[in-house]
Amino acid sequence: MGSMASPVLLLCLLLLLTFMVTAKKTYIVQMKHQDKPESFQTHNDWYTASFHSLSSDSSSLLYSYTSAFHGFAASLDDEQVESFRKSESVLGVYEESVYTLHTTHSPQFLGLDSQFGLWEGHSTQDLEQASRDVIIGVLDTGVWPESKSYDDTEMPAIPKKWRGKCESGSDFSPKLCNKKLIGARSFSKGFRTATGGSSKNPKEIESPRDRDGHGTHTSSTAAGSHVANASLLGYASGTARGMANFARVATYKVCWSAGCFGSDILAGMDRAILDGVDVLSLSLGGGSGPYYRDTIAVGAFTAIEKGVFVSCSAGNGGPNKASLANVAPWIMTVGAGTMDRDFPAYATLGNKVRYTGVSLYSGKGLGNKPVALVYKKGSNDTSDLCLPGSLDPAMVRGKVVLCDRGINARVEKGQVVRDAGGVGMILANSAASGEELVADSHLLPAVAVGNKVGDKIRKYVQTDRKPTAVLAFGGTVLNVRPSPVVAAFSSRGPNMVTPQILKPDVIGPGVNILAAWSDDVGPSGLENDTRKTKFNIMSGTSMSCPHISGLAALLKAAHPNWSPSAIKSALMTTAYTQDNTNSPLRDAADGSLSNPWAHGAGHVDPQKALSPGLVYDISTAEYIAFLCSLDYPAEHVQAIVKHPNITCSTKFKDPGQLNYPSFSVLFGNNKVVRYTRTLTNVGSAQCTYNVTVTGPSTVGITVKPTQLVFRSVGERKRYTVTFVAKKGTSPSTKPEFGSIVWGNTQHQVRSPVSFSWTQLLEF
Repeated sequence: MGSMASPVLLLCLLLLLTFMVTAKKTYIVQMKHQDKPESFQTHNDWYTASFHSLSSDSSSLLYSYTSAFHGFAASLDDEQVESFRKSESVLGVYEESVYTLHTTHSPQFLGLDSQFGLWEGHSTQDLEQASRDVIIGVLDTGVWPESKSYDDTEMPAIPKKWRGKCESGSDFSPKLCNKKLIGARSFSKGFRTATGGSSKNPKEIESPRDRDGHGTHTSSTAAGSHVANASLLGYASGTARGMANFARVATYKVCWSAGCFGSDILAGMDRAILDGVDVLSLSLGGGSGPYYRDTIAVGAFTAIEKGVFVSCSAGNGGPNKASLANVAPWIMTVGAGTMDRDFPAYATLGNKVRYTGVSLYSGKGLGNKPVALVYKKGSNDTSDLCLPGSLDPAMVRGKVVLCDRGINARVEKGQVVRDAGGVGMILANSAASGEELVADSHLLPAVAVGNKVGDKIRKYVQTDRKPTAVLAFGGTVLNVRPSPVVAAFSSRGPNMVTPQILKPDVIGPGVNILAAWSDDVGPSGLENDTRKTKFNIMSGTSMSCPHISGLAALLKAAHPNWSPSAIKSALMTTAYTQDNTNSPLRDAADGSLSNPWAHGAGHVDPQKALSPGLVYDISTAEYIAFLCSLDYPAEHVQAIVKHPNITCSTKFKDPGQLNYPSFSVLFGNNKVVRYTRTLTNVGSAQCTYNVTVTGPSTVGITVKPTQLVFRSVGERKRYTVTFVAKKGTSPSTKPEFGSIVWGNTQHQVRSPVSFSWTQLLEF
């Protein structure tokens, strides 16, 4: 037997080596657009021929891009990759990246249901009428078209500019689209290639239908129609509506069970731009890196150049610093905050102490009789986290289990407890998740509590001879104070790609958001959750992003000639930094004061954004000068801007010279940093603004001139601000923050400022 094993083993090794050599991956190939030979009628013909010069397998050519990108996506082996990289017609060959999702009352919280006119000189009805010509494209997990949030009653004919369509699938008829949901497409070739071909999962059908729920939630948040009596199993009951509830919706399904693949995302962005969307909303992202390697950043540049506003989620990596995604300056990077609504729940221990937490549990409760409470009762040392298989049924059956937050999903912990025979759960935050409370629709009675309360309950369980607990649920509570509070999960700065650009840009509602849901999945998202609901409550920067997308659509309706950068400026410079107790915004992670690395310019205020007075506008040429200032090779700048003959003859001395609505000052080895900005008057003629500056004692700030006088609408005025690190300031000084405000009796145009003395990698 032993003598026969060696040849077999050798054969297996040879087959494995052969597979490793010939294994293919998806790559995005960027072509020199201007180099197309005249013999090809179209660029697509050229791309196809270029691919077939190295491969006869047509199925390996996944996409040929037209607008968002110049090139194609293909499944290539190592030899083919090297051949393309050596071609003089190729700018670059990049392996595909995989991105992840960043996962009602909010219109009232933002002031959108006010009967007062939002738009100077116009009524709310005027704004609603204008928004019917605005189209929001949402790249996500698809759409559940039967939802009432896509009802098109009283919607006029589809705008003539629309060039998109609704694609068919075995579970999706184009007839499901209407004058509200005007487009629905799906892109799966990258996903299929990465996962080895056609999936046998019935939920992975190639169609625009949303089998996950995330895409329906985000698109209805941005532009869902009015739906009365909406709730999640009785929670957050009321009328649900999107931010721009009269705008049109077009969905592009680019996310699947294994993630959101770069080639599919780029294909979705490419098609959305050609279809004629006005706003692109992407509640997804990955890690940060050079812009020319960032699929979303590359596609977004083409979008904004064509007048399409792009809003992206900042990520859910908070409260860790430098955890941001989607930081390109032409993208609106959106963090998350709370609203003034909560879902309280209570855990009363055997020592008669009652602790308050949150929950969205809606089933039968445990009653008023105390139930035994246990902690760390399992077969291994992960039982405190309630990981699958970690609990000992003999020790938890019929009891309430205390579970630590972390590693696996919060709702999965409840399932683990239930499967082991437990009857209830207290979910306690760790130090990493701090004091932030996120409500979930658990499968069993469960209460989530913060870290401090969690520590007290842990101590009680470990010291009391017979620990018990009673769980109770308080429904929906409004007028919570303080609010908003920056969500602990919301990703934080500093911006590690370009430290001179302050990110995130703003925060919006992103905690416990009610919006439409897919009928194909229960509210917890777990496979064995058989509950059905038309609406669900979710949290994440995935939820805050479509809020800003919808608000951008309203601004686009009110000011159709504004550029995407002007709309971004209006949302940023009118954002507020005080909560509903008139105190500075706080951070849910530990209750401390927040800062611009967490909340950017502040929390959006749509009423003020519609009339900002002044805006910081940015042209394509200025973005190119910014990119050139990063010392990228010319071909990398070309990869982003897709313009021929980029020479970088004009570039900024410092990337911070970009006419951005905020400031990020990195002193490094310099004691003086000087920036010039240009403001455009979008308010009334004959107006004067005076500057007010705040900053730390360690920095001297001088603005010249201190007054700007605008005689006409559209007039532009420049100012220069000089930041001086004062003598004696230690290089190890922690980051500080301030602001520059141009104001008069009608408007306050505010820019946050961050100050760093050392390279940001050291923070």
